[in-house]
Amino acid sequence: MVNAQSPVGRLPLIAGNWKLNLDHLQAIAFVQKLAWSLKDASHSYSDVEVAIFPPFTDLRSVQTLVSADKLELAYGAQDVSAHDSGAYTGEISGAFLAKLDCTYVIIGHSERRTLHNETDEVVGTKVAAALKHGLIPVLCVGETAEDLEKFGPSAVPVAQLKAALVGVAADANIVVAYEPVWAIGSGKAATPEQAEAVCAALRAELSTTLGPEAAASTRILYGGSVKASNIASFMREPNVDGALVGGASLDLDEFSAIVRFKKHVGV
Repeated sequence: MVNAQSPVGRLPLIAGNWKLNLDHLQAIAFVQKLAWSLKDASHSYSDVEVAIFPPFTDLRSVQTLVSADKLELAYGAQDVSAHDSGAYTGEISGAFLAKLDCTYVIIGHSERRTLHNETDEVVGTKVAAALKHGLIPVLCVGETAEDLEKFGPSAVPVAQLKAALVGVAADANIVVAYEPVWAIGSGKAATPEQAEAVCAALRAELSTTLGPEAAASTRILYGGSVKASNIASFMREPNVDGALVGGASLDLDEFSAIVRFKKHVGV
């Protein structure tokens, strides 16, 4: 699993979080066009993995299309319940997502933490639920502008990561996504140097908590106003293994260009 610079073998991952956008018919059209676009560009999924995260209502349609057309795109859900089943109206079990052949699930996104009051403890239970059902958590951590000013860079993301990893096995397959909340949707990304500093601190925490082998193999993504025009600068950093893309993932040409960052990464 390696990025363009890494000697360790971390496969770069470009992940598109659609958030509350695109119904299941729009999802089918988008996925078809994305697959065609990347095929036309001779994209190699063994060089850069591509994953999309549609709303729950789209997942069955995406599964059917990916299976029927034998697409190499990975996909996952935007959230998961801590519970397997029961009286939890509106919740979606990891068992359900596994039956839909989801590979990934986003957990602890800043919007879930702020809009739904998800605590580090809740995020931790969801990570455990995902792993129980064979899903790979894309564990989101990040700080607000207020956090940054009060605690400095990396303190809050590292604390969030540490809390979420309680009870997680050293050989668990996880992805970490650093998303500076102050950059999301602002159009103003962190600098590559800022992203690298926090991602390096997160990798150090992974080493402390899960061990050096897990730290070396775990992919850490950057998320926060990622665009085709800035992805290359992030991917040059040794501890950045990909991107969690928000708004730009809904623009076919833009997202396709982000996926093909190696064409303009300059290495």
